[in-house]
Amino acid sequence: MSDLEDRIVAAKDRLPNITPVPPAFHPEASAFELKSRLQWGEPGLTILDVRSHDLFNQSHIQGAMSMPLAHLPEMAKDSLKPQRDIYVYGGNEAETAQAVTTLRETGFQHVASLQGGLQAWQEIEGQVEGVIETPDAGEYSIFARLQAFNREKAKEKQSK
Repeated sequence: MSDLEDRIVAAKDRLPNITPVPPAFHPEASAFELKSRLQWGEPGLTILDVRSHDLFNQSHIQGAMSMPLAHLPEMAKDSLKPQRDIYVYGGNEAETAQAVTTLRETGFQHVASLQGGLQAWQEIEGQVEGVIETPDAGEYSIFARLQAFNREKAKEKQSK
């Protein structure tokens, strides 16, 4: 290697890692963390809604799977791989905690409770679907979407 090549390699080694990376998996996940992972386009995660089918049909995080708590172990074994990153939310914190414990006891390794559940997700303007949700007029306006993005970033900064 020439002296110039050595100096280039040395200079690169001193540079900080400036390549952006998605947030890491945490057992207690915020809505911001989940949304960031989804915005990165990470295919290796699953969102589970452990509320009743009726509540799921009314409104749920876009792309979430319905697995009511009463049937969770059997449905999860049949549908999910044990090493998959799973984000869980229920009707309240106790229901979410019970679902997380059940999944871990069933053999799932990467299970996170979504802090604040569906409400926290809606507060950061995360995408939801269901029969009681109607499209926001801003979804069709680039200006409105940029404003929403700026509000989301400001909320994220406040929560840290």
